[in-house]
Amino acid sequence: MTTGLDGRRVLVVEDESLVAMLLETMLEDMGCTPVGPIGTVDEALEVIAADSALDAALLDVNVAGRAVFPVAQALADKDVPFLFSTGYGEGGLPDDWRGRPTIQKPFTEATVREALQKTLGISLA
Repeated sequence: MTTGLDGRRVLVVEDESLVAMLLETMLEDMGCTPVGPIGTVDEALEVIAADSALDAALLDVNVAGRAVFPVAQALADKDVPFLFSTGYGEGGLPDDWRGRPTIQKPFTEATVREALQKTLGISLA
């Protein structure tokens, strides 16, 4: 199945190890190259500062007890598209970040794939 995601480098910021491993496997199955998973906001900021070849990012809204929004801002500043992952729905996002692609936990591979395609502007129709 062609996903349009082959070779895309996707940063994964997720502190729950089982969810992180699941996302890593899903991304690999879609043909992506996962970067991470990264389990803290500070480490994610370091990776973003050092890596100029990120194609997209998937951000858990709450990472190790901290809001991920500094990471979202760093990605936005570098024009790297991203989406949020949360167990709280878009209502848990501050007004500044509402409207960004958001997937609800628990998610499926199809949900992640479709959200990434939308985030990256990939249309297979």
